[in-house]
Formats: sequence, structure tokens, C-alpha cells
Amino acid sequence: MEENYHFSSSSALHFKRYLLSLLFSLPTSLYALLLLFLLTYNGFTVFWIHVPLSLLSPPTHHTKWPPASSVSLAVKEETLPPINKTHLALLPQNTNFPPFPITEKQHRRRTRVKRHHKRGLRSLLLEEPQFPLFRSRIKAFFYGNSSSSGSCKFRFFMTWISPLKAFGVRELLSVESLFKSHREACLVIVSKSMDSDTGTQILNPFVENGFRVTAIAPDFKYIFKGTHAESWFQKLKEGNVNPGEVSLGQNLSNLLRLALLYKFGGAYIDADVVVLKSFSKLRNTIGAQNLDPRTGEWSRLNNAVLVFDKKHPLLFKFIQEFALTFDGNKWGHNGPYLISRVVSRVRRNQQERFENFTVLPPSAFYPVDWRGISSLFLRPRDEIHGTWLEKKKEQISKESFAVHLWNRHSKKLKVVKGSIVDSIISSCCIFCNI
Repeated sequence: MEENYHFSSSSALHFKRYLLSLLFSLPTSLYALLLLFLLTYNGFTVFWIHVPLSLLSPPTHHTKWPPASSVSLAVKEETLPPINKTHLALLPQNTNFPPFPITEKQHRRRTRVKRHHKRGLRSLLLEEPQFPLFRSRIKAFFYGNSSSSGSCKFRFFMTWISPLKAFGVRELLSVESLFKSHREACLVIVSKSMDSDTGTQILNPFVENGFRVTAIAPDFKYIFKGTHAESWFQKLKEGNVNPGEVSLGQNLSNLLRLALLYKFGGAYIDADVVVLKSFSKLRNTIGAQNLDPRTGEWSRLNNAVLVFDKKHPLLFKFIQEFALTFDGNKWGHNGPYLISRVVSRVRRNQQERFENFTVLPPSAFYPVDWRGISSLFLRPRDEIHGTWLEKKKEQISKESFAVHLWNRHSKKLKVVKGSIVDSIISSCCIFCNI
């Protein structure tokens, strides 16, 4: 057996030597040809791409678009060219779009934003009042047959699209100050959360003391009817408007105040505005927030205080601008900046000039802007600051109809005794001794 194994090994070794000698005897050109073939094959397999036959033939069906809100979110996050929102209706309704590649972080953020706005819109529209309810309640409040109905000499509106627990001391101060200067006014707080048993309890001290105040949940369909807001809001409910990243409640409040004044006339004030004097001499009035130091002309208007006649054409322009240029991703775009854009455009356009409205200087409603509001909550730090506060206090006393407290920037500030705000509270409260 050992001899057989030795013989097999010798045969294999002999065969290998034969093959090697044969290979070395081949011409070099044959090796070069073989190498070229291998390189060609390797390049073909690396760069070859499989194209499915389905992509070479036209599609046999179309896939529906997602809602326009989803498309707009994708456009924003992928920084593609913006879509003109005023022409969304002209875009094709059936188009195949490949999915946009997004990171996991972007996906989480997009999901969070969508959930936030779905909850916000669902909360706003949940149990939305039937058409006659808001209309009948507000008309009964303004024109009812009660003995006090004839005493409504001035209509005020507030909007409150926030949780009930957020309606606190600042907001009650605003209501107090309004009735301190307008004993026979009517105040409607358009709010779903305030139109409740707890909301009624909050307002009861005013009602028991003879002040005319009520909270009514908004009926958007009725309030927006007959304006550009009607179709815009319908598209929002259908998911064809991108609500954006700014609070939807805030933007609806911007629109709601315009539509309420257009439908009923009167005055609108934010819930962080403290009223100091009667508005009875104001008509079709907007307040400037800032002035251009070079020209002395206003550089920005604000919508925290608005006084307008029913169906004023400028209000119509404001609502139209909101519907056509809505952008939920820019803070102030649908509010103060909107008012500034429209008034600036109207004043430049000779054919659209409305002479019967007034822009008051900043001292009327905004004696300090949001950057300086903290100074009104403090006592004088030194002599220079003390002199400034005395002059500011005197200016407010002489020129201001109201003071906007800019709650977004001052809500965490405490009122220091001896400060300007402390003085304002003392002068405009109704229940000071209660």
C-alpha cells in the first residue's frame, strides 16, 4: 500500500512539472491577450446597471398626490424652490413623485410637526358650533331684548385660542382696564375654551357687577362667510394648506380678528393690552409699532389693537392678503407684517387709496416695543434710568390709549412696586379693593 501511495505522488509531481514547462513555452503575446480580456470583463461587470423594463415604457396608471400640506413640508425641508401658494389650484392633481431622501432626524421632526398640527386643527374644529348657534348668541348679546341691551355703546372683541388655564391675571387685567375706560361697552371673547362652565365662572365677577361680557366658541364658517377667508379655511380643513411651524391658533387668531371686525365692526384688542383711555374718538385706526428714525414715518404696524367700521374695505384687503399669501412658517407674516404690507401697498397705489383710516404713532398703543418692555416692570436702577422712566410715564399718561405688555417677552417678569406697570395697574383696575 505504501508503494502505491508513493507511485501516485510521483505521478502527480511529474504531471505538475509537465504543465509548468508547457505554460512557460507559450508565447508572451498570448498572456497579454488573456490579461486584456480579464480587464475588459471586470470593467463591464463593475459599471453595468440594470434598468427595469417597466421604466422604459410609459406608466399605465397614476398615483394621487399626498395632501398639499405634506408636499409643502417636503419642499421646505429639502430646500427646493418654493411653490407659489396662490397658484396651488393650477398644479396637476395626478402626478408621480419619487420619495425625497431624508435623514432620520428630519423624519422624526416632520412627524412631530404633522402630529402637532393635526392635534391643533382637530382641537380647534372639534364640536365646532352649528351655523345658527354663534350667530344667534352674538346677535342676542348685541341686540337682545334685555334692559341692558341698549347700553352697548362700543363693541370690543378678544380672541382666545389657548387652554383655559392660560387665561390668568394678565388677561383679567386687560378685561378690567377695558371696562374701567368703557363702562357701557360690550366685550365678546371668541374662544372655545372660555365658552365653558369654568370660563363662565372666571367672567362672573364682571357680569355680577353689571358689565357686559361673554365668551362664545367661534363658528368659523359663519364668521368667514363672504370673504376670502371662507375658501382658505375650507382648504385648511381639507389638508390643502400647509399650516407651517408657527402656532396654527396664533395664525387663526390673526385672521379671526379681521373677520370679526369686518362682519360686526368695533375694536379688537389682544389679551395682553391694558386700556388706559376711551376709544370713543377713534375710528378706522391702526397703531404703528416702530418709526423710521431717518424719515419719521412708520416702519412697522401692529395688529394687537384695531378699531374699524363694519365692512371697511381695508379689512377686506387684509383678509384677502391673508388668504393669498399665507405662510405658516414665518412668525408675524400673517399678522403685523401683513398689516404693514397692505397699508404700504395701498398708500402707494393711487387707485386703491382709502382716505378714511388713520395710523397712530407708536405712543398710542406701543409706547415701548418688545425689546424695552422689561423696563416698565422695574424701579429705577440709577438716576439716568429714573429720568427715562419719569419721561416715559408722563408720555404714556398724555399720549397712550393703551399699553401692549408683549406677554411673549414679559410673562415671566414680576411687577415691582413703584414701577410704571404697577402704576398702570393701580389706575385701571376695577376690583382693586376686592
